[in-house]
Amino acid sequence: MTRTVQNIYETYRIMPALQMHQLRVAAVAQTLCNNFTRDVDTHPVVLACLFHDMGNIIKSDLDTFPEFLEPEGKAHWAMVKADFIKRYGNEQHTATLKVVREFGLTEQARALIDSVAFSKLLGTRDGDSYEQKIVEYSDCRVGPHGVLSLDGRLQEARNRYAARRSDIPRDAEAFETHIQAAHDIEQQIFAEATIAPDDITEQSVQPLIGELRGYEVI
Repeated sequence: MTRTVQNIYETYRIMPALQMHQLRVAAVAQTLCNNFTRDVDTHPVVLACLFHDMGNIIKSDLDTFPEFLEPEGKAHWAMVKADFIKRYGNEQHTATLKVVREFGLTEQARALIDSVAFSKLLGTRDGDSYEQKIVEYSDCRVGPHGVLSLDGRLQEARNRYAARRSDIPRDAEAFETHIQAAHDIEQQIFAEATIAPDDITEQSVQPLIGELRGYEVI
């Protein structure tokens, strides 16, 4: 039986805001793949972006963005969070990998997801996979409320996560090294693209969101 992205989101009770984050990241990635001069394997790239944060309710502070909890309310999402932790453990990345393996995501897409992390930016920059670079960069362009510039997203993430994310270096010099790696990845990607970073905006990706909800996965 063919399943769509939206089917899977609903099966795993993914918060609407988290659905939108993953859809936006996938829309950024699809835009890049559609405007790339190198041959890239678009399907696993888009799949990885659509499901790269499936376990992120585990790390969610349900008081940070109360508007994201409506209409179900905080008690509902606290219950979903507790159930997720019971089923998949208390580490969000490990949980994501368990979920995507459970519903049968392709091995190539799972490998791309496994390499998405701020702490892995240097390896992604220095590697040869443009599929990995696109997945990582696309995630670096999307904040909680929409598509941002790379600098805007990195600053937003620094403000929100630096004190509590284990994959973000505490040392200022190490942090800046990773920031530079993100900028290097941006340069690598757009050296091979027919568009510029400023061409990717919240407005430009919106037409892709509905299509991606219906994207066939299995």
